[in-house]
Amino acid sequence: MAEGIHSMDIDGADLTNSFSANLDKGKTVILAGNPSHGGKASLWVEKYRPQSLDDVAAHRDIVDTIDKLTTENRLPHLLLYGPPGTGKTSTILAVARKLYGPQYHNMILELNASDDRGIDVVRQQIQDFASTQSLSFGVKPSVKLVLLDEADAMTKDAQFALRRVIEKYTKSTRFALICNHVNKIIPALQSRCTRFRFAPLDAVHVSERLKHVINAERLDVQDSGLSALVRLSNGDMRKALNILQSTHMASQQITEEAVYLCTGNPLPKDIEQISYWLLNEQYSDSFKRINDMKTRKGLALIDIVREVTMFVFKIKMPPAVRVQLVNDLADIEYRLSFGCNDKLQLGSVVASFTRARSALVAAAA
Repeated sequence: MAEGIHSMDIDGADLTNSFSANLDKGKTVILAGNPSHGGKASLWVEKYRPQSLDDVAAHRDIVDTIDKLTTENRLPHLLLYGPPGTGKTSTILAVARKLYGPQYHNMILELNASDDRGIDVVRQQIQDFASTQSLSFGVKPSVKLVLLDEADAMTKDAQFALRRVIEKYTKSTRFALICNHVNKIIPALQSRCTRFRFAPLDAVHVSERLKHVINAERLDVQDSGLSALVRLSNGDMRKALNILQSTHMASQQITEEAVYLCTGNPLPKDIEQISYWLLNEQYSDSFKRINDMKTRKGLALIDIVREVTMFVFKIKMPPAVRVQLVNDLADIEYRLSFGCNDKLQLGSVVASFTRARSALVAAAA
């Protein structure tokens, strides 16, 4: 079997043949990944994940506090919460590298939401790891680290069981809980941890980190493309890097239009055009034109509603009319999230603006 042909060998041969064929035809061939990684495609999210606490893009006050506690060997149990892509897991992994060096994998137990984390896992796997003595050749044995990512997905029974484990093994083990919704963590666990909230990243920090990746990968990115990346990421660094890599694989030059086309979001000029139709055209004309644009450009109505809502905040209108219009758009978005019919909801959007226009005319009179 040593000389057997693996499926990966066949795939590799096909890739080589197609690569050579494209070169013969004079086509441009884009290779995802970095030559330094042996030509293998790698996710930039992992490739550019901060390796130390100094590399974490934002939240310097939180990072400096944790860094000081780590240096002074006074690290408490931690509860890091906030939206996705704000640096929670990266911060904890950087702490683990600082505490244990390159072999940190041997000193931490990492459990994610994809793992089974019921009460049995807490009583067996976590308790076994916490109760065993860590081997250390230093003067004082190091404390171990249990990392529970997406802890808000744990059952209530498992959280109650974890409370007792944390109390019992505090001398030898530190627990780091990471979650998006802190209200899903029981108060008994919250009171045993030092809480840090990771807010969505500022546009400045996202832009700086993206520029670092752009320079490292030698990408051709226009200023409008960078602004679009920052705008669409909404403070989520992971999302920003994924959009950047996806757009790079689809287009050699990263422009605003390329970024929006790659993500399927409506362009700002399209939103302006849709808003103009909603505020000026008759009901039937407005409905037909928006529906045609939605079909032609493959736009999702829920994205249009969200962007149009932001546009409503920018234009001048009486407060009472704005409140009613935003309330109507919120109801439409809520219904769309449950999978309601797109055409009916588009009719509702146009009707909401038609009613708002009537209110504007009445207010002016």
